[in-house]
Amino acid sequence: MSTNKPYKVLIAHTDVPPEGIEILKEKCEVIRITNEPPLNRIEILEKIKGVHAAIWGGRDILNAEILDAAGPQFKAISTMSSGINNIDVPELKKRGIPLGSTPAMLTVAVADLTVGLLIGAARRFQEGRRKIESNNWDKDHLNWMLGQDIRDTTVGFYGFGGIGQAVAKRLAGFDIDRVLYTTRNRVSLEIEEQYNAKKVNFDTLLAESDFLVIVAPLTKETQGLFNAEAFNKMKKSAVLVNVGRGKIVNQDDLYDALKSNRIFAAGLDVMDPEPLRSSDKLLALDNVVVTPHVGYATKRTRIDAATLASHNVLRGLAGEPMLSPAY
Repeated sequence: MSTNKPYKVLIAHTDVPPEGIEILKEKCEVIRITNEPPLNRIEILEKIKGVHAAIWGGRDILNAEILDAAGPQFKAISTMSSGINNIDVPELKKRGIPLGSTPAMLTVAVADLTVGLLIGAARRFQEGRRKIESNNWDKDHLNWMLGQDIRDTTVGFYGFGGIGQAVAKRLAGFDIDRVLYTTRNRVSLEIEEQYNAKKVNFDTLLAESDFLVIVAPLTKETQGLFNAEAFNKMKKSAVLVNVGRGKIVNQDDLYDALKSNRIFAAGLDVMDPEPLRSSDKLLALDNVVVTPHVGYATKRTRIDAATLASHNVLRGLAGEPMLSPAY
């Protein structure tokens, strides 16, 4: 059935908010995927034939198989995420296909959750909940369940892009003392002055941070970087928060560091593997707070991401620069 619209766009996920899809419908025929993973890939391979662009959601792998199925007329794609680990970027570049992503739309939600994890780990939320559930509430001792203060502390960031800076902005209200960060390139002097931030090497970051927040992407250089050697350089009172990627942390080493109280606590929204098994030994610990990779998961964030992804696709189809290019 012809719609007299020049382009076809595949929505390769079942729960993309309608606000984004309506933007596409003005100029494009929209094709929807109805199956959930893992059955959706079979459907994608069939329905992507002859389409001109796609919004790519979830963690399905976009590679040569998908692009070959689409055909030579395929011109643009956008994710609804900040990470593009599920995209074969060299393959897209080889074919001259632009890729969009939506990191700016996720910044606020991820930063909010990061502060929540930091507080939850520092103030022993998980352990406190278990005390209540086991009828082990101690009313008689003033030093029961003492946690770590945030005020007057040093907060370190491994990675200091948009999300890291948004976290630092929120923590300023907690009267922190200073910000340290480790990145490949130094941020601007204006940003450093705004957040009282100083670029330091990795060992200094480990040694001097009271709270250490991982907000870096997963690369060959960052994979497994936070391991036993790193934890042994941290303060015993330190709290580690990871909202970057699970594989940046050696999880077995983290378990050992937490169990032995080598570091005080951890808050994780990302882990390895995902989904984390309910039997994972990490979950048996009191001094770790875990959320199931939901840093981005607010209604407004999803609508904003879908809207930006749709505009990315439309601009790609028109041969114009995307509003939020991934490369």
